[in-house]
Amino acid sequence: MIIEHEKNVTAKAAEMPGLKNAAVKSLIGPEQGWSDYVLRVIEVGPEGHTPKHAHPWPHINYMLEGKARLYLNGREHDIRAGSFAYVPEGQEHQFSNNGEGVFRFICIVPKQGHK
Repeated sequence: MIIEHEKNVTAKAAEMPGLKNAAVKSLIGPEQGWSDYVLRVIEVGPEGHTPKHAHPWPHINYMLEGKARLYLNGREHDIRAGSFAYVPEGQEHQFSNNGEGVFRFICIVPKQGHK
């Protein structure tokens, strides 16, 4: 069991090709007893983005703060705090901050999707 506050979790700079100005907070996963999934908060700074990529697992996203554009399989979607998205496995996608401040979102992935 874990009961904590996100502000007490340190964001780690994310590193992967095509990534710009982003960090990840791992909140709950196998280390906390959720054996198959990982609950993360992704923070994308101004002018930052995740890489345009696809992978063999789905993920669920809930937008917490800011504005962004979600590229998903050739289409762009404007998203903001309160928006949510399901990204199926194998679908090319990218989150790009197009707002003034930090764009933050929850991302839940199977443990194999957390690096």
